[in-house]
Amino acid sequence: MIQTIQVQEGITLRCCTDTRFKTGCLTVQLVRPITVSEAAMNALLPAVLLRGSARYPDLRSITLRLDDLYGTTVGAQVRKIGDYQTTGLFCGFIDDRYTAEGEDFFASVIDFLRELLLHPLTEDGGFCKEFVESEKKNLLSAIEAQRNDKRIYAAEQLMKYMGKADTLGISRMGEPEKVAAITPQELYAHYERILRESRIELFYVGGCQPETVCRLLTPLFQKVQRCYVNLPDQTPFCDGGKTRNIQQMEVTQAKLQMGFLTDASMEDQDFAPMQVLNTVLGGMTGKLFMNIREKQSLCYDIGSVYQGCKGVLAVSAGMDCADVEKVEQSILQELEDCCRGNITPEELESAKQTLYSSLRTVHDSPGGIENYYGTSALSGLSLSIEEYMRQVQETTVEQLSALAKRLQLHSVFILKGVQ
Repeated sequence: MIQTIQVQEGITLRCCTDTRFKTGCLTVQLVRPITVSEAAMNALLPAVLLRGSARYPDLRSITLRLDDLYGTTVGAQVRKIGDYQTTGLFCGFIDDRYTAEGEDFFASVIDFLRELLLHPLTEDGGFCKEFVESEKKNLLSAIEAQRNDKRIYAAEQLMKYMGKADTLGISRMGEPEKVAAITPQELYAHYERILRESRIELFYVGGCQPETVCRLLTPLFQKVQRCYVNLPDQTPFCDGGKTRNIQQMEVTQAKLQMGFLTDASMEDQDFAPMQVLNTVLGGMTGKLFMNIREKQSLCYDIGSVYQGCKGVLAVSAGMDCADVEKVEQSILQELEDCCRGNITPEELESAKQTLYSSLRTVHDSPGGIENYYGTSALSGLSLSIEEYMRQVQETTVEQLSALAKRLQLHSVFILKGVQ
């Protein structure tokens, strides 16, 4: 059970007391409305913070301190959740019950996080130039790696064109030209501003009771001159018009991306059944894979992803360039079969079992718990795992047929080889 505590205006602590694990985790996230102008800085910021602080000015001293803290780990955490982007730190540590210090150990972990987050190493009115330039290169390399993975690249392009009037089209890592232009001074000014203004989400999983966690974390931001700016609510998909884009590139395999819209969203009672439909259609044993890939041998890979925040279902496929049109028509035919209720009991049960398997793993680790409930709190999903599984179990073919009829093809992106 997750207990939510309002630490102060704009700062929320969510606690999951769970004594099954020998380790715990704590995340600190600054939640921002995602925008083209600051996405790159938010993506870069935690990596720079992890390079050094006033007390631990380099990676060696940070590593030594982590070793002292029983091998505690700390990493950057950047997420895109609907209209929001989060930027912050994730910390994993041994639970207090297994240390000689007891409760004082968790206090030491918080003190270390405070040092990294609030006392960064600075020079000339900005972050350390060496840190910023080094992490810019790393971020640019990560963006380039996505471009080199043509499946990921095609998916990003579909979102960009389909969401040209919506936050759907904004990359979590920012645009390369925005990353390249960031200066140490600009990034530091941005850091100071978002510390003051942002909604802050703290999430703890471990053996401590919520009141203890709250008492230890309440002083964390007390010296920050906060001036909280209300975070706007998540918004429905903003339609900038349908698109169909074909791009040529030096590739040996074509990539097809088809984006469908539905009015079933994260906050809708049809969210769980919609996930069942997505799995029936695009799961590893779904209609697209079994019929188009296995039976017809028209593509090398195929599947679908449902983004509940915006009510978008995206189908992805890789195939020979000559088969793009056949695959596209076959996808529409499989969806039409769902509309007609042509879903076998075996297909329905297989989809449910796939979702059960995925949902059961949520409570298998502190990180899994944080990931599910932390993102749910920001996306608007209020389902516990138990309720989610119950709704999946109760989903019928008739529900799936009705939901399939609400899916409308919006945009298509095709990546083809140069002829």
